[in-house]
Amino acid sequence: MSVVPLHQLPALLPPAGRLLGLDVGDKTIGIALSDVTRVVATPVRTLTRSRLLRDVEVLRSIVVELEASGLVVGLPVQMDGREGPRCQSVRQFVRNLAPSIDLPTAFWDERLSTAAVERTLIGEADLGRKRRKQVIDRAAAAWILQGALDALKFAART
Repeated sequence: MSVVPLHQLPALLPPAGRLLGLDVGDKTIGIALSDVTRVVATPVRTLTRSRLLRDVEVLRSIVVELEASGLVVGLPVQMDGREGPRCQSVRQFVRNLAPSIDLPTAFWDERLSTAAVERTLIGEADLGRKRRKQVIDRAAAAWILQGALDALKFAART
């Protein structure tokens, strides 16, 4: 697994291939998937975390099942732009994935992604607290992945 800046990711991917987006939290991992043209991100599922080896194995099987060709992982940067303990934890998680999942990987700044998704789920989707809790992590993963896809599309035009 090579971790590269987002703008370098397309060069390491096949012309048509899906990206898997991950929102890595302490208790759950939200998972999203792009279409093969890498235009639209769709929430897929939420993985409840347990032991690291189990989490890695489940993610590896999801990568194979969904035919992902690369990963975009949300990086929880602090509001002032610094990387704190949560960023270190996510970076370590990605290092732990490397031996089992050999895909090009890029990080994407996920500041406020969960808050934005929650506002959307409350305001537009009118979801109750219980239902929001069930979908928020995968929706945040889709938000993260969509942001990265949009940035790649914009960079390709300039």
